[in-house]
Formats: sequence, structure tokens, C-alpha cells
Amino acid sequence: MADVNLTVDGKKLTAPAGTLLIDACKSAGIEVPSFCYYPNLSLQGACRMCLVKIEKMPKLQTACTTVVGEGMIVTTESDEIKQARKSMLELLLGNHPLDCPVCDAGGECELQDMTFTYGAAESKYMEAKNHKEEQQWSPVVFFDRPRCILCYRCVRVCGEGMDVWALGVQNRGVSSLIAPNKGDHLECEECGMCIDICPVGALTSGAYRYKTRPWEMKHVGTVCTHCGDGCKTTLGVRRSDTGMEIVRGDNRDKSGTNGDFLCIKGRYGFDFASHEERLTHPLIRKNGKLTPATWEEAFELVGKKFAEVRDKDGGAAIGVVGSNRTTNEEAYLLSKFARTVLKTNNVDHHRTADFPAFAAAIRGKENATATMADVFNVPAILLIGNDPTEQHPLLAWQIRNNVRLHRAKLYVVNSAPIKLRRQAAGFVQIPAGTEGKVAVFLSGDDAAGDALGSTKATLAELREKLRGEQNLVIIFGSEIRGNDIAGLVGFGGGIGAKFICLGDYSNSRGAADMGLYPDLLPGYNATGAASQFGKEWGEIPQTAGLDFAGMVDAAKAGKLKALYVVGSNPVGRLNIDPFVFSKTFVVVQDMFLTETAVMADVVLPAANAYEKSGTMTNTCGDVQLVKKAGEVSGTKPDFEMIVRIADAMGADIHKLVPFGGGVHADMGQSRGAQSGEADRHSVWLQSQGLEPKLSPLDPMAILDEIQRLVPGYDVSRLNLLAGNSEHTSLAKSGASAAHRPESIAPANDSLFTSGTLGRYSRALKAVVESHEVKPAEVAAD
Repeated sequence: MADVNLTVDGKKLTAPAGTLLIDACKSAGIEVPSFCYYPNLSLQGACRMCLVKIEKMPKLQTACTTVVGEGMIVTTESDEIKQARKSMLELLLGNHPLDCPVCDAGGECELQDMTFTYGAAESKYMEAKNHKEEQQWSPVVFFDRPRCILCYRCVRVCGEGMDVWALGVQNRGVSSLIAPNKGDHLECEECGMCIDICPVGALTSGAYRYKTRPWEMKHVGTVCTHCGDGCKTTLGVRRSDTGMEIVRGDNRDKSGTNGDFLCIKGRYGFDFASHEERLTHPLIRKNGKLTPATWEEAFELVGKKFAEVRDKDGGAAIGVVGSNRTTNEEAYLLSKFARTVLKTNNVDHHRTADFPAFAAAIRGKENATATMADVFNVPAILLIGNDPTEQHPLLAWQIRNNVRLHRAKLYVVNSAPIKLRRQAAGFVQIPAGTEGKVAVFLSGDDAAGDALGSTKATLAELREKLRGEQNLVIIFGSEIRGNDIAGLVGFGGGIGAKFICLGDYSNSRGAADMGLYPDLLPGYNATGAASQFGKEWGEIPQTAGLDFAGMVDAAKAGKLKALYVVGSNPVGRLNIDPFVFSKTFVVVQDMFLTETAVMADVVLPAANAYEKSGTMTNTCGDVQLVKKAGEVSGTKPDFEMIVRIADAMGADIHKLVPFGGGVHADMGQSRGAQSGEADRHSVWLQSQGLEPKLSPLDPMAILDEIQRLVPGYDVSRLNLLAGNSEHTSLAKSGASAAHRPESIAPANDSLFTSGTLGRYSRALKAVVESHEVKPAEVAAD
């Protein structure tokens, strides 16, 4: 659109035609206050705080509903405007309780800030304020009606943004009030967006209310540890008896791809970290019982046993199971430790998507994968399988709002009537389990359509529509595997489409990229093929190892002598008989006594993703920095425990973790640290990966090696340090290998579950219980 020239407070501005005046002002650094206005939501014009003076208009105008015009002359600050805003504040404060010292929004309240700015210190009203009791609408949402200023942000974000419409307005005029959809309680997705968007303390969090104040917390922006979308969550932490306690999660950082959005898991699902069943001491099985032990005793025992098995029975007698919730550095280190120290290729993890097949199909194709940000901007999207509303909430948010704001076309192919069909330009419901046939059919094999029944003709029409779409993004779930992925990529590649393969957990993609497979090294390089890892790592086993099913069979046969499980619960999640490993020496690193940990010989208490540093890669291939927020005394990061075990086995730690390098700068000693030069120098060193790596426990030392050796991970370190995501590429990955489709075990989590981790979240459990339909009581005879 053509640009428009206007003048605001004497400044010459240029903005695209159609821009709202409030947005044009803010883009130029001119602050115009508002309560009801919020970007990307419909216009309300209710609070009248954004009043400005526009030349040739007789009255003050609302900047949030006025579109810029050519030659417009605007004044945002004058005595008349200040008095108008002050009068609006006096009206709002007429019935607003003066309970700032106990209100959860104190220190972050927009009404409080504007009252300080415009000085509405005296009330013109003598009437007593109306008092209403606080209402609990759900386990995580509380409503204090007298505090509500009727800006309607919560109603609009719930309806327009989330497509839930759980909040509405009852009555009219001075009797208006916000009300939940079920009369006295909410029935919704419990995302908490209404709480975060509320400008005052009317809507408060059940997890945070009356616990602490914003200035008492340290705010750390990190990556959510639940689903595979890679949302940034800002954790509020404070000191406690056990270390650093996480007391709040929100999205105040807004630097991540998710921007304003967080689902229930990212906002409330942090409380597992302080669960009473959290392990804080190593446990060793003595006389058939797990008993507390010291760290030194535990590491010595594990190192001794692993070395004995390796030297006596060979590395093939040891199995290693990794996690899709640990960081990239931990997954890479575990893969390297297994191959170079344990001398085994028996490496696997809980696979939730066929990333190796996807990597093989994408290999050699530049710019063939889409970012999470792309989903918000592209003109057309094809979704096959999966239910993003339940399993990938951010992806659903991006799709929904792209359709709403940019008029994107969404095509959905699914075996169930998922919620996103409401935004779809075309929806095809197929027989269950035929998603792979759809992929083959789209690639041009009409014979595959015979298994699709009556939907074959509809899919043929859809195929022709898709061929005419520009910049299409194809998103598919774990239902499509193996050669079916190659067929889908062949179809999309012919029309210039980009792809997203959906995995279930926070670092499922990272675990795959870092080589937690029995036949693949990092970067999807085959174990027996010549690669740079052989040169860097030294001698490694050449033959493919056992996957987890093979390890179970080997344990049954008495051939698996040791099993090392890091951050995973295969017994509980994959329904494995625990007695299979009764003759195997089992070591488990986890936060809780899971079904796998209970049968272990040694259990090492692990830190979770909110208590460590490193990087994670979301399901789209976007890598982000993980920052340490909380801390629980008595636990250690998986990275440190792997290094300690290797050291106990007598391995050369310098070869396992390339520490000791970097540039040792004077840090400003000779040029004046007071000038800030030292800090600037340190940031530059970190952005170049040149800061000193003085400890073998520093994950950044392994990140250097990952960026050097793993294809696609040579991304900007400076951009990561800035809190942004960097997209990785699979174009230069290894040739990969075909895997059994049945080795993929989707998590099938809902919006309120998160694998084993979700069982230890009080907030998630409370919401699940509140949504359960309880049978009605029947009167006795």
C-alpha cells in the first residue's frame, strides 16, 4: 500500500495507508496510552485513554480507531488531552478497589502506571465502592470483579485469538460484567491468555496469586520443556530453602516465535520442578532396596560396572536410551559417550516422528523446511494428520491467526473432525490410518486412492487446488512415515512447497539431529560410512547397534548386561515388562522414581530443562538457547553426570568435551572496565564462540563442536544470545537410513497431559480433574 505522510507532535512520520494512528505513533517512539487496544485484536474504543487532538476535527479522537491520512497533523500531549485522560482515570477509579499492596498486578498494572502519570490522586465520588467476592472460574483462573475496567481484551483474545469464546459480556451499560461460558466456571483450553492480557489485576493466576511480587523475582526467558513447538516462556524465580524456586511462568519476554502466546503447559506446567516426590539424593540398590548414597559412591559404582561390562563382554552388551527433553548438547554428548567410551552403537530414544526419513527426503533441497514464524505469514497451508490444538498449541495459534489476519487458505486432511477444520477452506475426513495413502496419492499414485474410499474424488480436487497455491507449507504428523514421506516431499517439491514434520516433545527433533539412533551419528550420518565424526571422535563401532526393541530382546536372552537410561521412561511410556531387565545392571538419570527408575540399580537425580543451560531444536528445526532459571539442591544436569561417569571409567575427558580453548582476553583491565568495554568484549567473544571454556561441564564447549560438525547447525551465535531462534537446514545432512515404521511411538498427549512429566504437575492434574465428567449422584431407594 502507498505510504501516508503525517505530523505527530511536530515530527514528520511516514506510515503505510490503512495503519492505525496509535500504531504509527508507537512505531515512531511516541507513546499513546490505552487499555482496550491490543495489537491483532478487533477494535473496541472502550477506554477512551488514547484520545488525541487532530487538526480540523472539532473533538478529541481515539487513536486506536483512527486510520492515518495524508497531511494529518496530530497532537498527543496537551493540557486538554491530559485533563481528558485524567477524567477517564477518575471514572475508572471511582469503583476500583485501592488494594494495590495485595493485588497480584501491583508493579505491573497499567492502571497504576497511568494513575502515576496523569495524577488522578483524588476521587470526586462520595459513594461507597461496590464489593464483590473473588470468583474461581477454574483451577488456574480467578476473577476479581471490582478490579475489572471492562476493556474486553480477555473476551477478544479468547474468542478471536483462541477460537474458544469462553468469555462474554453480560448486561449493558454500568451493569456490564465479564462472565464465563458456563455461568460460574470456565470450560476452555485453560491457556491463561486472558490473565496475561488483562491490564489490571482482575484476572489472576491460580499458580501465582498472593505468592510474591514482580520485583522480588528474577525473570529468565527460556524454552518450554513440554511439546515440540519451542515456545519461549519467561520464568519468575526467587530464592528458597532448596535453591531457586520457580513461582511464575508467562510470556512477558515476547522475543520468541510465540510472541504473545503460551498454552497451559508453558504458563502453569513448571510446578513439577518443586513436586514433593522430586529426587534429591542418588539411590543405590542394596539388599534389594534403593537406598540414599553419596554422589562419589554412585559415580564410582556406575563407572566401575560400565567398565567391567565393556571390557569383559564388549560394548555390544551395553544399551543407551536418551531423551527428547534433554538439550542438544546433552544428546550429542550422550551419543559421543556411547560410541567412544562405552564402545556401543546400541543407542535409541523415544521416537515420536520419522525424522530420519524426513531428513533423507529433504537432503539436497535448500530452503525446503519452514520455520514456526513462516506458518503465521504464508498464504496457504496443508495439514495432514495430527491435532495441533491438542498436541502443538503454538502451531494451531499460528495457523488460526494467519487465516484470521492474513486470509491464508488452510486445507485439512484428517481422520477426525479436529478443531482447526473451523478455519479450513477445505476439510477432508479420511478413514483412520490412511494418512500415508494420502501422501502417496498426492504424489501422483492414483492406485493409493483405492484405500481412501469415497474421499478419493475429493482428494483429487484438493490435489489440483494445491498445485495452484503459491508458497505452500505442508505440515504432517507422525502418521506419515518412511517412503510415504518421500512421496509427499516429491509432490511438494514440484510446486515449491516447504515442509514441517511434527514431533511431540521439546527436543524430539534435536535428539534425532544429534544422533540418538543405533545406526545414525549426529547429522543423520550412517555409523559405518566415512564421516568427519570418525576423524574427530576417534575409533567408533562401525556396525549398526540395537534399537530399544532389540535391547529388550537382548535383555531377555541375557546378552544385555548394562542399560543406561538418561531422562527417559521407556518402561512406563512404551509398556515394557520391567522384569525383562532383572539381570541387567540399570542406571537411570531422572527427576522422579518413574516405572523405569524403580527397577534400576542406580538412580541419579537429574536437573530439568528449566535448571540447565544449552540449546533445543523445535519440531520445525528452529534452535534456541535454554537458560538456567530454577535450581534444586541435590540434583545435577545430565551433561555433568555423563562427564562424571566417563571420568570414573578412566576416559580422557579432554577428548569427550573439548574444553580449555577460547580467547583469554584482559577483560578491560588495561583499557578501563568502567567504560563498559569489558562487557562488550565478552559479548563479542560469546557471539563468536571464542569465550574461554574452562570446565568440562560447560555445555557451550560441546555447542562449538556441534556447530562445527553437525550439518545445518552453523547458525548465528549472536542471534541466539539475543534470545531469537535460528533455523537449521537438513539440506546437507547425511544419507540417513530406513527405520521400521513401528519404531515410532507417538505420545498422543492432550492439551493437559505431557508424558511422564505431566503426572507431576499439580496444575495440569487439577485441570484434568476439573474437566472430567463426574457421574450424577443417584438417590438411594
